[in-house]
Amino acid sequence: MTRVRRALGASMALCCALVGAVVTGTPATAADGPTPVPQVIGPLVVTEESHPFGAADHQLVPQDLAREHYVEEEFLVSGTANVYTWPADGPAVVRTPDAPYTTRVLVRRPEKGQRFSGNVVVEMLNPSNLMDLNIGWALAHRQIIDNGDAWVGITAKPTAVEALKRFDPARYAALSFANPLPLDDPANCSTIQTTIAGDSSRTTENGLIWDVYSQVGTWLRSDVASNPLRYRSTESQVEHAYGFGYSQTGGYLVNYINAVHPLVVESDGEPVYDAYLVAVAGGAFVGAVPMNQCEPAPPPADPRRQLSDVGVPVIRIMSQSDYLIGIGSRRPDSDAPGDLFRHYEMAGAGHATPDELYYSAKPEDIVRAGRPVPPMSCTEGPRSRFPSAIFFDAALRNLDLWVREGIAPPRAAPILVENGAPVLDRFGNVQGGLRSPYLEVPTSTWFGSATGESFCFIAGYERPFDTARLTSLYGDEGVYIRAVRASIDRLVEQRWLTRDDARLLFREATRVDIR
Repeated sequence: MTRVRRALGASMALCCALVGAVVTGTPATAADGPTPVPQVIGPLVVTEESHPFGAADHQLVPQDLAREHYVEEEFLVSGTANVYTWPADGPAVVRTPDAPYTTRVLVRRPEKGQRFSGNVVVEMLNPSNLMDLNIGWALAHRQIIDNGDAWVGITAKPTAVEALKRFDPARYAALSFANPLPLDDPANCSTIQTTIAGDSSRTTENGLIWDVYSQVGTWLRSDVASNPLRYRSTESQVEHAYGFGYSQTGGYLVNYINAVHPLVVESDGEPVYDAYLVAVAGGAFVGAVPMNQCEPAPPPADPRRQLSDVGVPVIRIMSQSDYLIGIGSRRPDSDAPGDLFRHYEMAGAGHATPDELYYSAKPEDIVRAGRPVPPMSCTEGPRSRFPSAIFFDAALRNLDLWVREGIAPPRAAPILVENGAPVLDRFGNVQGGLRSPYLEVPTSTWFGSATGESFCFIAGYERPFDTARLTSLYGDEGVYIRAVRASIDRLVEQRWLTRDDARLLFREATRVDIR
């Protein structure tokens, strides 16, 4: 269905030398009625002295997007957002209306409209390290680029805004998630201050993100001149918008789906997002977050943490690091109209991946933002190299097929659990869950939890088999490679692997040394 086209009116002056283009518009107001298009400034100019935090060419592993015929642009997005409360028996209710905000949005898109698939993946950037991590891009950029999709990352939390302002005070001067309530207002956590998280402040408000997320999606689907996904047309070229959240922002996505998505459908007549991919967040593991910073998250057994009857397709993916804590997120898969749902658990995969650090801001920029650089290694060794990206590439492709063609994704049994513990095979690997050659033709034992600082407890690690064990299992490289090929072919046929990822896994298998 084509969304209602919206236009913006009044003009706005050029605010600073960092802005490459200023787009006119009236401030968005989160009042009753259709979701408004926010006011947009940009794309911001990139110079030797000033670039986006987490820019592709300033990642730990730099990417030359031009080689892929992609461009990266950064915008400032402003409007007003409601602060909500979330009652137990329904969707969100406005707590404080029309709070002004300004956030930043990072866009990566095909350079030419002819290459654009019509899909945009919109991610609330993960702030768990007190700064923005481009995790959705990190995990699914191969599929995004191969399919010609656009990716959009939104700074979603005040603590990440603080890091951006330290990183580049001039570039990000306008950013604000200011609390609309004064400190002496009893509603500003003054009587329940202990509920405020350690990464939060009473001068800012975490709960502005819900309307921000709706408004950014509406902007990308609108025909306003600021929309970078119009290309040279007078209309947005977006056909489908897919919501993505990972870990903390996976919990954000649960809140959005259950508390705000119904309000948008009621006000707009249709959702902003056509499907959702909720990653490594469920049950007692970030299965929901506080709707505003003065109220607690719904408790672990609360039905608000479950996803059902959303009205658009939803895929939830848990990892080997978090599936037991988040076991309450399990529910039957469904192909029923209005309740299109898949639940997956990635056997062998860690939650805190190396990729999320490889494809986010480089260490020098993290230090400049005043944040500690997350460790790549834990007590047991490097973070698990298990490539969970293979599952996200396939999930994104299958989600798109579900939306566009009504082709339901395959179903997978969860990781096998008995008496509260995983059932292991003779190699010490879990049984069940999403499978891959790493467990079907193993050369290592894969663990979902490690020890050490920061997020090592959900980073996982690998314990490779020694040469004697590899030889006893496979004899030589030829036997091993043929077994991997058989596994890969089956997984491709069943749509658990994309063909591009299949080629990568096969090339990796040819480098394994078995004497």
